[in-house]
Amino acid sequence: MAAERPAVAAASIPLDEIDVSNPVLFETDTVGDYFARLRAEDPVHFCADSAYGPYWSVTRYNDIMHVETHHQIYSSEAKFGGIVIDDSIQKSGQGGIDLPNFIAMDPPRHDAQRKAVSPIVAPDNLARMSGLIRERTAGVLDSLPVGEEFDWVPTVSIELTTRMLATLFDFPYEERAKLTRWSDVITAQPGTGIIDSWEQRTDELMECAGAFQTLWNERVNADPEPDLISMMAHSEATRNMPPEEFLGNLALLIVGGNDTTRNSMSGSVLALHQNPKEYEKLLADRKLIDSMIPEVIRWQTPLAHMRRTALEDTELGGKTIRKGDKVVMWYLSGNRDDEVIENPEAFIIDRARPRQHLSFGFGIHRCVGNRLGELQLRILWEEILKRFSRIEVVGEPERVRSNFVRGYATLPVKIHA
Repeated sequence: MAAERPAVAAASIPLDEIDVSNPVLFETDTVGDYFARLRAEDPVHFCADSAYGPYWSVTRYNDIMHVETHHQIYSSEAKFGGIVIDDSIQKSGQGGIDLPNFIAMDPPRHDAQRKAVSPIVAPDNLARMSGLIRERTAGVLDSLPVGEEFDWVPTVSIELTTRMLATLFDFPYEERAKLTRWSDVITAQPGTGIIDSWEQRTDELMECAGAFQTLWNERVNADPEPDLISMMAHSEATRNMPPEEFLGNLALLIVGGNDTTRNSMSGSVLALHQNPKEYEKLLADRKLIDSMIPEVIRWQTPLAHMRRTALEDTELGGKTIRKGDKVVMWYLSGNRDDEVIENPEAFIIDRARPRQHLSFGFGIHRCVGNRLGELQLRILWEEILKRFSRIEVVGEPERVRSNFVRGYATLPVKIHA
């Protein structure tokens, strides 16, 4: 694991020494001051010395959009480094395991593989799943201990997203806890409390691959069904994937369907607790759920960054980016850019343009499951408002130590009927 450095106050550090990749800044929720300074003073910022090597930080909304919409210049390909700032998590030679997947590909392979799984979130399939999502959400909420303290993260957020993942993959429901574990392992490094070594990570991912290979073997010669494994098994673009690519796409779909939604579920509870006037608005007009959900996703920004690699010398924000340079789009910073988003630090559930955010990415790599994530959140809050007067956060949340997944390890709450 890369050595971590102690956080230094954003205002006191020389500009060229700012390194917003430090995971401690995200765990302590102090990275916002650093991003604010970069947006104001050096929006396309070069960090020469970090635990992940030299990299460019892109911190303003419009510059991020430029990178997103110029995939011919800024590559996502795994062979150039992929989509995260930390190369070691992908490169087997540095201790990790290669996990090639379609989000870490450029066209045309990206387009073909993405097309294979996109029917899972087609409008008719979402409509078909909505009843099941509501039934499972109601069951979880009805089991909660009213008036007693409990941890929202495992009890609600993880439980609901794990049930959804089992449905999307048609994974054995009684074994669904494995999906949560594998999701955590996929993005983990040794020493974070999730795994102790790269070897342990590899062993657990091989277990994941074996379980899904069994499901694949059952479905590849059966009639097509509306689940992700069957869709990949019956698509010309994905049915002959090499084993590492199969595992890579599984990893992408597991993390994409789990981490982002579960942390937005937890973030929504925290946001409404910290902003009681917004909660009063919601109680007065429950139709505001429709605009509240994208505001939660902007405010939370469940994935803090995506990385690209420059394929040629180019210019961005007045800076010269060289071929081969690592370029990191900080979605969390772009979602706080006051040149584009009015009063961006505030949580406002009735914004005029609530979908103006970067949390799903943009362009060809825009999150394929964005509408499903929004549907799960909307149903959750519709069912919450039927049952509870409020959800009170009774202690400080514990955040995960990660500069990629912006999430919560714990969130102590008490619900009031």
